[in-house]
Amino acid sequence: MTESPDRIYANPQAQVADFAFNEDVVRVFPDMIKRSVPGYPTIVENIGVLAAQFAQAGTPLYDLGSSLGAVTQALRRHVKTDGCRVIAVDNSNAMVERCREYLHAQDAMFQELLPVEVIEADILALDFQPCSLVAMNFTLQFVPREHRTGLLSRIRQALLPGGALILSEKLRFEDAEEHQLLTDLHIAFKRANGYSELEIAQKRSALENVMQPDSLEEHRERLLAAGYSKVVPWFQCLNFASLIALP
Repeated sequence: MTESPDRIYANPQAQVADFAFNEDVVRVFPDMIKRSVPGYPTIVENIGVLAAQFAQAGTPLYDLGSSLGAVTQALRRHVKTDGCRVIAVDNSNAMVERCREYLHAQDAMFQELLPVEVIEADILALDFQPCSLVAMNFTLQFVPREHRTGLLSRIRQALLPGGALILSEKLRFEDAEEHQLLTDLHIAFKRANGYSELEIAQKRSALENVMQPDSLEEHRERLLAAGYSKVVPWFQCLNFASLIALP
């Protein structure tokens, strides 16, 4: 499927609306995420590689905040464990509909992929089945802070022994100079990928009330408080990181 270039914030907007995963974003999302998140393709592909180490026979694997299904596709490429299936969940109707199209296209290209169910739902209201893997790829940062520990705790309770949560997030930093340096370098990354100063500024305004990043220390403390036994960072590129949390 052809992807459209991200030009959502290319023209001046009198009032920049809060960011939403609507039809406009869905249409340009592959281009947007690739040009905005350093290391994104590496994270996605390796979530599939990591998942293959934790997947247990006959269990579901969750992709929470699945958007267009990039992580789900990686899980289906790499996990060969008998009886596994993917449950992909997103609360955006536009994302869910397009995700189903992408997965249908993947089915036409590959044989013997894991079955997948795509659900339109709020992950905060989800009843989790006992599972061996949960992936949250840049999803928790959009969950209100007061609900994050409860959600992670419910995921922990659903994870089987030997399973794992893979959590990718944008980070903020406690040290002001470190935070500013990595923020500036992230802006340079977006500039190098063709975004104008106007696009960068308007996108920042759109996200500031919607996306609330935490520090690595806050993630670690919250995960331990939610009952995980160990938190292991496995990837970081600038101010974006991914962690493995073990039950």
